Amino acid sequence: MTLDHIYSHLNGHEHLLVHQPELWREITAVIAAVDAGKCLTKTSKEKTKAGRVLYSQIDLNRAFRQRLEALKWKQSRTDYWVTADHQLIRKTLNLPPAEQKQEIVAAGEVALASYNQTDFLKHRVAVEVQFGKYAFVAFDMFVKHMAFFVGDKIDVGVEILPMKSLQVKMSSGVPCFERSLYDLLRQGRSTPAVPMVVVGICP
Repeated sequence: MTLDHIYSHLNGHEHLLVHQPELWREITAVIAAVDAGKCLTKTSKEKTKAGRVLYSQIDLNRAFRQRLEALKWKQSRTDYWVTADHQLIRKTLNLPPAEQKQEIVAAGEVALASYNQTDFLKHRVAVEVQFGKYAFVAFDMFVKHMAFFVGDKIDVGVEILPMKSLQVKMSSGVPCFERSLYDLLRQGRSTPAVPMVVVGICP
């Protein structure tokens, strides 16, 4: 694969180049090592693409996962407790999970278990490789990366997306770098308040 475009949000790319250059080298090396041709394996059954051979999201995800895990990038999960009372959520937001639950129950409310999970984490950098539905990109950027940053688990989030030139050769509903960049920029220069690197890739 080829790294085609980069967008640095809140100096995320600059942070990596200065403070974690070895991790940025690993990410770019993994992208370069994925053989897109070997992932051109899905025969479409969609009406508009029937019979066409497309890039398989499953195969692409597997290729990235194998290479990142070989470099010790690991899945990470943050657990927390939620309730319907917004004031109680504000009060417990920054507490450890066990204390969150205690406070919610002590206030007479129902404590509901929840969590955020990121696919790849290493030395305070999170990577999401997104070939799923386009709505998942917003969840990655505005919830996942944000939650791990606020929770002091990461300094930078990296979002890897297909360029439009790759997306059109995949199943319908897959996100693309260009649309995701537009959605990010229209929120303003400081939202979400987490440094990120948005990466566009193509074969």
